[in-house]
Amino acid sequence: MHPALGIDFGQARIGIAATDPCGILAHPVESIHLNKTEPLGRIAELVAQKGIRTLVLGLPLRMDGTEGTACEKVRAFGKKLTARFPELPLIYVDEFLTTTVAQEKLHQAGKKAKNFKPIIDQAAAVEILNTWLENI
Repeated sequence: MHPALGIDFGQARIGIAATDPCGILAHPVESIHLNKTEPLGRIAELVAQKGIRTLVLGLPLRMDGTEGTACEKVRAFGKKLTARFPELPLIYVDEFLTTTVAQEKLHQAGKKAKNFKPIIDQAAAVEILNTWLENI
């Protein structure tokens, strides 16, 4: 196992999570606000800082498993990631229900729904990484 970065792509924010150096446990890192930060540059900094060896990008499949317009946007971002980091494998993971699971976990942890917004993207990225970790 090796360090991986989980990415929850959104139109306004990108949630980032990372595994520990051994690639076993996922934890939240940050939310990249697209109106304030160029995402590929920030992801490059995180890749270097954390010694990332795999990128895991959530793919918002429909309930029936097909891809819609949301997937097109994620795949377009995936192409940018591949161009920027050709040495890193990019793995797509079905992110179905990751935000719902993340919201439930935050609620169980005693967080109020109004406080979810700043951290929900990171929590969803953790769930994306956990889904990948469970299936490798």
